[in-house]
Amino acid sequence: MAFAGKYESENQENYEEFLEALGLLSAKTDHNVVTEVLQDGNDFTWTQSIPNWAWSNKFTIGQECELVTMKGDKFKATVLLEGEKISAQFPQYQFTAEIIEDKLVMNCITSGEKGVAFKRISKRV
Repeated sequence: MAFAGKYESENQENYEEFLEALGLLSAKTDHNVVTEVLQDGNDFTWTQSIPNWAWSNKFTIGQECELVTMKGDKFKATVLLEGEKISAQFPQYQFTAEIIEDKLVMNCITSGEKGVAFKRISKRV
């Protein structure tokens, strides 16, 4: 599946609830998030940015790697490709991403009884 490209957020669900669940409500922004995905086979660089802030992870599908959370904490995980969907377990949530009708659809689901399902749909720019 080809993920490479630059995408701009156009719709999101449960954004504030997700940030609150992570203890990041103060990081809320009204800016559109730009996601840039560089892909060379199974090697990825995945960057999300808004003015004055960027967050980037490099990984190879199926290999353990060091990733960084939105808070800047480092952790080890294996990013998987399950069908047409990228999947990774972050410390506080499960992350998935897929391309649907040329749009990048990302889901982050926190665990627990009061789990929050955050969804962001981004258009290709």
